[in-house]
Amino acid sequence: MTERATMAEIAEAAGVSLATVSKVWNGRSDVSDRTRQRVEEMLRLHGYRGRRHWNTEPAGTIDVIFTEIDCAWEGEHLRGIEAAGHEAGVRVVVSSLDRGDTARRQLLQRLRAGRTDGAILATMSAAGPLVAALNRLSVPLVALDPVTRPAGDLLSVDAANFDGARAATAHLLRLGHRRIGLVAGLDELLCSRSRLDGFLAAHDEAGVAPDPRLIEHGEFDFPSGVVAGGRLLDRSSPPTAVFAMSDFMAIGVYEAARLRGLSVPDQLSVVGFDDLPGSRWASPPLTTVRQPLREMGALAVRTALGLADGGVLGTELVVRESTAPL
Repeated sequence: MTERATMAEIAEAAGVSLATVSKVWNGRSDVSDRTRQRVEEMLRLHGYRGRRHWNTEPAGTIDVIFTEIDCAWEGEHLRGIEAAGHEAGVRVVVSSLDRGDTARRQLLQRLRAGRTDGAILATMSAAGPLVAALNRLSVPLVALDPVTRPAGDLLSVDAANFDGARAATAHLLRLGHRRIGLVAGLDELLCSRSRLDGFLAAHDEAGVAPDPRLIEHGEFDFPSGVVAGGRLLDRSSPPTAVFAMSDFMAIGVYEAARLRGLSVPDQLSVVGFDDLPGSRWASPPLTTVRQPLREMGALAVRTALGLADGGVLGTELVVRESTAPL
């Protein structure tokens, strides 16, 4: 074990749970003296310092910063964040920056006046003025599902976007589809590029050339899925299946098909990405790639507290009733 030991390794060495190590590290009183002494001995023995370097006293607080909170996607992250915060004995403070510079100023003023054990940058750029300001305050940061590739030593938590898109596309190819449309996200987003690479890789592995004319772009919401899906279905040679890079856009493709008198999956197979709670209640229930959104939120909390070192969590194809053989 080295100075880079995580709390998980300290817990194993001391023979206690992660939550117990976190309580000792954060100065909680609800730990027996004997257990506290054993954990503190392990912390000293292995030179554990965590990443809470900006303040020697624990705050018992984690800040979660969203660009905006407007759908079930963020809600799933928050469920995991809240559960992990409760387990670790810290409270969670959530901020949304959809009010622009005012929200940013208020957030920074609060952090300067008080303390936090770390900040989770949720679904936002891992660079920019806010990140620079937080770094100047020496706030430990972790990027949760960052929209750009994190720079330097910033730890991040992400999903296996490439693998998920490859699995979704391979599923459609195994069903016999050869003209597969893609409703992609914005090119500048890290997840969009990874999912596009997975889409192309599945075609390459199957020896099928994708048609670049069957790629449209949306903004991860229902209206853009309707528009992009309509453009694909109005082609002179339309696709027989569509992979949409989000569940919302996939449901938009449903609507585009309905407006044109097409039945899913009899005349058009559709696959989404996310597996949000409503996907199983769509008509028909949506085949989609499950992102472990709650697990990602929980791992982000543990990473901010020094319990873990971030990482990429696996995705899983969930086959329901929106796909069928060609």
